[in-house]
Amino acid sequence: MKSDKYDEKARLVGIVLLNWNGWKDTIKCLNSLRNLDYASRLIIVVDNDSSDDSCSRIESAYPGVKLLHSSVNLGFGGGCNIGIRYALSQGADCIWLLNNDTVVAPTALSALVNHMNWDPCIGAVGSVLFYMNNSNQIQAWGGGYVNFLTGQSRHCFTPADPKSLDYLTAASILLRKEAIDSVGIFDEKSFFMYWEDVDLCYRLRKAGWKLDVAPNSKVLHVESGSLGKKNPKLYRYFSFSIVNFFRRHARYPFFPIGIGVGGKVVKLALSGDLRSAFAVLGGMFSAFGVKENDHYW
Repeated sequence: MKSDKYDEKARLVGIVLLNWNGWKDTIKCLNSLRNLDYASRLIIVVDNDSSDDSCSRIESAYPGVKLLHSSVNLGFGGGCNIGIRYALSQGADCIWLLNNDTVVAPTALSALVNHMNWDPCIGAVGSVLFYMNNSNQIQAWGGGYVNFLTGQSRHCFTPADPKSLDYLTAASILLRKEAIDSVGIFDEKSFFMYWEDVDLCYRLRKAGWKLDVAPNSKVLHVESGSLGKKNPKLYRYFSFSIVNFFRRHARYPFFPIGIGVGGKVVKLALSGDLRSAFAVLGGMFSAFGVKENDHYW
């Protein structure tokens, strides 16, 4: 039977939260981190060039938390990379990437560390995510699967064999330092927002690292908290990242790109949402390096 014991002195965990005009969510998340039962931690908030008073609000509420400022919006991966690099420079043994629009259970981090300690080949461990407005409904059991024909990904909603998981969602993921050292951090040039966690997990798996889920690590999460579900920018970022992901990892990228992106354009156009349809096309053209109108970016 696997032990629940852990040596919290053995692993310093750098907790990285990315903030972009979301100080209310960030402070709520920090409030929950105060109750963690794992003491060996370093909390880092990266502000991704917010246009509101996020920095002053966060500094006022939590003056002891390390707050790093980016002078430009680097996207999700680029912003997280700032925090990852800082945490590693401070001697962190693991990095816990956590969305700022989350609330964590007191045992969420210790459960992740315990799970990682069971097997030195585990490079990343995910949490079980629940909806913020319905704490009994699972949003994702750690991660999910990628369909290389349709170009779609889907979360797993029930316990699954870790070997079958293609990725873990970066809404809550614990990364081992050695795994990061072997494959690198997020590719911020190819993924401004979305699919960067899937790409990282594929690189980890190709390098021989295992992915796993800690069933006792529970996190509440607000889905699409930064931009909202129907913001055209979301569609553009999403299609940009899809194209880059499948060009890198698919044997025949034409199928997932053509079906996934093309199908999304048709669906949006038929629904009358032409602005979002053009945003999807804009993201695809940008990924292929085609110069076009930058209005939606």
